[in-house]
Amino acid sequence: MVRFYKTLKIIILFLVFIYSQDFFSQIGDIPKNKTQKAFSKLDFLSINMPSNSLGEKSENMGFTGIHYNLKINNLIYSGLGLYGAVSGDKGGFFTLGVNFGIKKSLIEQFYIDAGFHFGGGGGAGAPDGGGAFILPHFNIGYNFKHFSINSGWSYINFFDGGKIESNQLNLGIEIPLDYNYTDYNFYEKQFKIEGLKNSDWNIKATKNALTIHWNNLKVIKEANLTNKTIRLLGLEYSYYLHKNWFSLIKVDGAFDGIKAGYMDVFLGGGYHLSINKKRTNILAKLAIGAGGGGGVNTEGGLLFYQDLSLEQKIFNDVFISINKGYLLTPNKSFYTSTFGAGLKYYIEKNGTNTEEKISFTYGKFKGLEFILEQDLYFDAKRDVNLTENLHQIALQVNLYLNKNIYANVKTSFANFGNAGAYAEGLVGLGIKSNTFANNTTEVFVQFLGGAAGGGNISTGQGLIVKPSTGIGYQLSKNLGLRTSAGYVKAKGGKLSSPFISLGLKYGISFLKLKKT
Repeated sequence: MVRFYKTLKIIILFLVFIYSQDFFSQIGDIPKNKTQKAFSKLDFLSINMPSNSLGEKSENMGFTGIHYNLKINNLIYSGLGLYGAVSGDKGGFFTLGVNFGIKKSLIEQFYIDAGFHFGGGGGAGAPDGGGAFILPHFNIGYNFKHFSINSGWSYINFFDGGKIESNQLNLGIEIPLDYNYTDYNFYEKQFKIEGLKNSDWNIKATKNALTIHWNNLKVIKEANLTNKTIRLLGLEYSYYLHKNWFSLIKVDGAFDGIKAGYMDVFLGGGYHLSINKKRTNILAKLAIGAGGGGGVNTEGGLLFYQDLSLEQKIFNDVFISINKGYLLTPNKSFYTSTFGAGLKYYIEKNGTNTEEKISFTYGKFKGLEFILEQDLYFDAKRDVNLTENLHQIALQVNLYLNKNIYANVKTSFANFGNAGAYAEGLVGLGIKSNTFANNTTEVFVQFLGGAAGGGNISTGQGLIVKPSTGIGYQLSKNLGLRTSAGYVKAKGGKLSSPFISLGLKYGISFLKLKKT
């Protein structure tokens, strides 16, 4: 019996030792919470458009941009920007591009900003050529407490066969928008909430939501489309400023009902009301944005959107939603009733303190990748012009559902190949291997589908599918290269082409709280 108690004592001491080692190693192994300095920017410029084929003077195009830039250091920044027409007669003119610039403080709160934007896009029958353009600027700005304003000279040139070239004044407003993250290689690692609360992740969590939606525009008023229904596939991202109030960005593309090419982009906000023990949500939204293309006459492109949505929880953080609302131009020359459905995913991220009265038991780091690519479609079929290659600048975002499976969204805009108005908006799934060759290399297969059109590319009413396979190579903790090859096929159109792509990948991990 004495021997039994001695043995039991040894076992208990051993278990206590193991538990304490596990507890302390968990704290030590928790990845460091890093902060990336960044800022968002909204800018506007009025572009002097060339005369039309009859020599008649065209209206200036009001061009507004949404940008997100990372501060590489105290002087240099880089990021992405999306532009759209909001005044003039070129509604549906959109572009995507990459930013690079320097900001230098002067006396007191003044600073100078010299930057360069390169991208692709076009639309609305504009003389955009292949779509490639440059947009340098030189601004003087002033810092307020929570934002800054800047203005100065800018120059735009659609240099690949386009005729749009103009010098103009630009106006901009910038808001600091930093984010927390850890290195990409920590994704799918899981830690108990007690350990996280004793680390530098013990800060306020932010609530976010991502929705993939199918929407329908029932045209009430438009000269050529009255009573038609335009079907859209889109993506909506929401960031909660408060328990109930949120901001949003929403992007849609048409895939049925009209000739391919319609697209819209919105910025806005709304109010969130939860009932039924937070299993049911009612959301009211208002947004302003730009849209057009596909034969839809939105005049200058400025649109208003209002919507009421009802959401029901189906499991964990996933909800289904239905929505009803209106989308219209300011003078109602284009006026639609909207209705649709969506799948929504809520995320409490990058902190352990939340306003939700829920007992979280652990946190898991989720992988997020941003890939800037250049795509090449071989012999992309046109509706009327001669067949030729098509080049696109593209942005793909991958959210990892587990270690090897990811959901993705992708948008791309033509920048060479005489199809400046062509654009795509796609969603899909991918599977990747575990890393090999010293944890530097991986292979993947993915399938994307969605809306595409414009630029005389033969996509019918806009629905395309785009399977591919490729290889990725990790250069550092967060940066890598990615190349792929695949095939793109349009339903109802002649586009049926092999393609290749080459891109730069930026990967991070964020903390997501879990209930069980």
